[in-house]
Parts: sequence; structure tokens; C-alpha cells
Amino acid sequence: MSLFEFIPHKKFPEYYGECQHTGVLRYLPAKHREYGDSYFMEEYKSQYKKSYYEDEPNLRGMAKRRLHNLESVGVSPIGKFLLEIGSAAGFFLDEARRAGYETRGLELSPKEVEYSKSTLGLAVDQTSVLSVESHLWKHSFDVIAAFFVIEHIEDIEGLWKRLGDWIRPGGHLYLAVPSSFGPSFQTNPKEWFLTHPSDHFFDYSVHSLKKLLSILGFEVNYVRPMSYHSYRDLGPRGKLPEWLYRLYANQFAYGDTIELIARKLKH
Repeated sequence: MSLFEFIPHKKFPEYYGECQHTGVLRYLPAKHREYGDSYFMEEYKSQYKKSYYEDEPNLRGMAKRRLHNLESVGVSPIGKFLLEIGSAAGFFLDEARRAGYETRGLELSPKEVEYSKSTLGLAVDQTSVLSVESHLWKHSFDVIAAFFVIEHIEDIEGLWKRLGDWIRPGGHLYLAVPSSFGPSFQTNPKEWFLTHPSDHFFDYSVHSLKKLLSILGFEVNYVRPMSYHSYRDLGPRGKLPEWLYRLYANQFAYGDTIELIARKLKH
């Protein structure tokens, strides 16, 4: 039986299919892109107005914060095996290794793989997550991290089978994803679709991820919006005082991007 079964979205059937089991949204106009060196560098600079390497201090600071979040849900790094899918130049992996994890990365960009291996001395493979057979790494990792990666992967069944199989019972999954439960899609769908990345095949939310992860035997331990954009909210929430808007956003994981940690149950 398939984990996902998509039917036309009730409100936006020309853009989305919606999974009947989980609520995950399939973006119908999505197209494949090659994720080589130029894609990685150009996309990053276009979004953040600086190169990935120029942003290293900020990226390492974010990595340390994420590692602290893992500790806050009870993950002790010593002796633990951590895999990052889409590890880029390896800054998160490097910080995880310094914290005590045994690390491994998967990355498509040749330049970033070379930097990770030659400059940082990390174990990183230049390959797709889907190129590794699910059974090869069964119960191999205590933590799998994927930050703004899974929405790019069209084979959603293959991806989630690997995530479920590779994490050991009691292990954790750490995701950062764009979210459809945020001010942009919820209150300004016209702008959402105008600016939707063409290579994002799926859109997740806190609600669909909780349903999906529950089916796979995970429980969500931590979820927060990554940013607060009350000015994007054209509904009543956008008129709230900023402190109250943030309180609501934190309580309900309401944001255009979210982070989530889930633990695989042992039974």
C-alpha cells in the first residue's frame, strides 16, 4: 500500500494534489533541475545577498543552535551517528563532529563535496539519497538531518521509506522545510504561487508532517517557525501586536518556514 495518495486540491486543483492520508501537498507544475555548483551558489546569493562561504559565521551559528535543539529533546551527541542529507559545504556536519557526533553527509554539488572532504576532512558522498538502497543503511543513524532538501525530491515514497528505515529506534529526524501553514499561503495564495520555487515538488506543514510521522512511528518533540513575517499576513493575525503574533506562531508552528524534530518510537 502506498503511503501517499493524491487527489485534486479542493481550492487549487490546478496547482496542488493533496494526500488523502497525510495532507502533504504535491506541487503539480514542479520541474526537475540540476543541482550542480552554479545552482547552489547562485540560489544562495540571490536569496541572502551574500555567498554561502561569506555567510559561514552565520551558518555555523545556526548549526550550533540546531545542535542545542537536539540536546534540548534529550539527544546526547557522544557516540551517536548523524547523517545530513544535502550537507552543502559541511558547516553543520563540522559543528556536529566537534560536538561529539560521528558524521556522514550526502551532497550533489561537486564543489561542496570537495570542500567538505579536502578542507574540513568530512566523510561526504557525492550522491542522492535515493541512490543508496534503503536496506543498506537500515537502523544505521541516531540522527538524520535535512534542511530545505526534502521538498526538492520527487520520489516521496522512496525518500520517506529511507528516512523511516535508516533511523534507529529511539533516534531522531531533524527537518527544516517551507511550510504551507504560514502567512503567505494561508492569506495570500496568489503571491505564494507567483513566487513558488519551480523545483519544489511537495509542500509540507506542521499538520501534514505530524500525520505522516505518526504513520511512520515517530512522535514530534519540537517544532517552531524559523522566522516571523507578520507583515505578510493579510488576515486578522497580521493585525496582532508583534509579541502576540510571535506567541501564536510559536504555539501553532505558524510560519512560512519551520523546523521540526521527531523521535522514532522504540516499539
